[in-house]
Amino acid sequence: MHALKKNRPLRRVTLAAAGTVTGVVLLLSLKPHTPPAVAQASSPSGQSQSQSQSSGSSPGGSAGGSSGGTKSTGTRTVTGDTVQTRWGPVQVRVTVRNGVITEVTAVACPQENPKDLEINSYAIPQLRREALAAQSAQIDSVSGATYTSDGYRQSLQSALDSAGL
Repeated sequence: MHALKKNRPLRRVTLAAAGTVTGVVLLLSLKPHTPPAVAQASSPSGQSQSQSQSSGSSPGGSAGGSSGGTKSTGTRTVTGDTVQTRWGPVQVRVTVRNGVITEVTAVACPQENPKDLEINSYAIPQLRREALAAQSAQIDSVSGATYTSDGYRQSLQSALDSAGL
């Protein structure tokens, strides 16, 4: 006789319950993925290099921007305004040499929780690459990091305006 015949409803219930419990146990035994290692917004050697080459820049990240040097020649480091986004502040520092953007560094970005760190680990480097390639604040937003992208773009534009570009 077949195990699931109608004359044995208790056996069907027992098998269904055992199958459900087995499925739940297997589902709960799956290990969640570990978040990727958080990439730094800028390399320490790149930051110290840009600060040592700038003339008269202040090392503090002031919200109004700091600058030194001249517009057309030399190296100038400018910090953009701090932009408050939904998830936290975003601020960008730009180094300009002879009118060319040579370095873009995220001074501040949202870091309140692991999700912010995960998003910024891929968004900040991508925004930096795009800013260096475009040589302006006309850059695309990063998918999944819209608020950070908008804040980055606004702070970058503020820094470029302060640098006279």
